[in-house]
Amino acid sequence: RQPGRALPGAVGALCRALPPPARPAPDTLRRARFDRPQASLDFWRLLYALLKQIHGGKWTQSDAIDNQIRFVKSALWYHGYGRPELYRLPSDGSAGSRELLLAFSWLLHRLSLLEQLLARNRVKTGDETSVCTCEDDLPNSQTGTTEIAPEYGLEERVDVRYLQWLNGRLRFQWRSLHAQHQEQCKLLHKIHLFTSGSHMDQTLGHFSVTETDLVRQPENYKQLLQLLELETMQLEAFLEWKQLEPVYWQWMETVLDNMAEEGNMCKSQATHVEKSGLPKVTSCCPWAVSLTGQIDRLSRDLMTLRDQLHKLVTHRKAAWCEKVKTKEEELQKEGFSATARKIQESVELKLLNLTHLCAPKKPQLHGSCRLVFRSKHPASKMGFGRSVSKEPVSAVSATEVIRELQMREASLERELKQLQEECRQRLDEIAEGLDGVICISP
Repeated sequence: RQPGRALPGAVGALCRALPPPARPAPDTLRRARFDRPQASLDFWRLLYALLKQIHGGKWTQSDAIDNQIRFVKSALWYHGYGRPELYRLPSDGSAGSRELLLAFSWLLHRLSLLEQLLARNRVKTGDETSVCTCEDDLPNSQTGTTEIAPEYGLEERVDVRYLQWLNGRLRFQWRSLHAQHQEQCKLLHKIHLFTSGSHMDQTLGHFSVTETDLVRQPENYKQLLQLLELETMQLEAFLEWKQLEPVYWQWMETVLDNMAEEGNMCKSQATHVEKSGLPKVTSCCPWAVSLTGQIDRLSRDLMTLRDQLHKLVTHRKAAWCEKVKTKEEELQKEGFSATARKIQESVELKLLNLTHLCAPKKPQLHGSCRLVFRSKHPASKMGFGRSVSKEPVSAVSATEVIRELQMREASLERELKQLQEECRQRLDEIAEGLDGVICISP
């Protein structure tokens, strides 16, 4: 299980594959393996820079270290990192380099950190836009993480007026962003239209903003060439890292083994101190006594859980029988026809969703696509080109994307109306149980 001589190459390739502003020294990872305090500040700054780029924020090295640590803890908690030892680390960055190494490795595996950074920092020579027709699903890691929320979260009570002000501000900024995006689309259309037929690649047929700027200012090509060379070196380091990645994870297994051994030693020392007044027991198989105590505690916990589950099942069964009985009475009072009509409406709504779901699905679009201007003549119908080559390219037109988004919008509106109706019925049921209160629906 020892990584051997290939470990320096794996660590070096990993460091070179990271973006230059946040690129750490390989010694930082090696010092963190032994929990050296000298590597803690470097690791906090590394995680701060990487997570800021992932979340699209601006960062500078002059930011206060306590603000950096606060942001890193918040971001890790948001992504579902569930190790409480990291959130107990001091806010001055004086310790915890090995915990930070574990968090960095977790991000590397869980979020595909390198792939995301390479995609975000890619040199863009064409005009691109992001297209996504996937359904947004919350990651499973979001569940069950509220118990480790850092101490710097929101207060328990927040003024409703402040929330309304934030909502209004968000709506205003959204409208401003939409207007700016429309203006950008108009300018891109002018550039594509005026440069139509000028590009050597007939698949494109027009210049992008970067290419147009190079035509106007040819001296800027040196800077672009340097950026492309740096990106090429970073991609080569990434390919080397993918070949040596198993070595790195074997090394991380040794780190975890060492942490487990140190934890067992600390526990045994604490047990020895607590049991020092019982020489007869400690002198005879202390591990057996500890194991017996753990088994007894587990047995008591299992018995308690069994009793709680039995009570819960009994309560749920009684509540369900009462609900069925109430439903039968409602059916007798309201009549079968009204209930059948409600059921039919619900079935029709579900059938609409089922028809949409069972329709032959096209591959869902996600990610960046290059904008390519196409005239309206039948020879070229495509609007977004995913590749630049003289071969037929896989592309999708803007009308197809708009149609897909409109279908998604209609589905969400149906779901919203259904939820609103369920909430209204629930509020009516609650209002009926309040004595002396008159509720008027809006």
